[in-house]
This record gives sequence, structure tokens and C-alpha cells, in this order.
Amino acid sequence: MVYLQITLKVTNANRAVAAGVYEKYKAPFLNTIAGAKSKELLVRNEDVQVLHGFDSEANANAYLQSELFTADVVGGLKPLLDAVPDVRIYQVA
Repeated sequence: MVYLQITLKVTNANRAVAAGVYEKYKAPFLNTIAGAKSKELLVRNEDVQVLHGFDSEANANAYLQSELFTADVVGGLKPLLDAVPDVRIYQVA
């Protein structure tokens, strides 16, 4: 399993809208993105993380180049962000 972790700096005032973007694109992510296995929203006081599960690193990287991510997800989140997202890919040992 491979995880794509995206950490977002979003103010408390914008978190509900950001969560709405997550909910809107969760099903399309799971149903249309090659190798997609899971998608979870993790909320902390200091940030919000979206943890995506994939079957391979290649599919995780391909998602980052997909229209769903670049146009839809990034387009919906961009006005809500206080900083550039931190994007990391992890391989399960």
C-alpha cells in the first residue's frame, strides 16, 4: 500500500468549506482514479490532512497529474489555503 498525504493550512473559518470539497470529490476519486483504495480526512488544530491510499506509487503520482486533482480539487481548495500544501508519498514497509 502507498499513501499520498496532503497537508493543508486552512483557518477554522474555512474548514467546513474545505471539508465540503473533500466530500464532493471522495466518490469520484475512489470510483475513477486508477489504483485508488481509500481517502480519509484528518483534522488537527494546526492543519487538515487528506490521506489517500493507492496500490502503487505510480498511481499516486498519476493522480497528482489528473484533471480531478489539478482542476477540481485544487481549484476548489486554492481560495481556502493559507499556505502551499505539503504533499508526501509514503510506501508501507
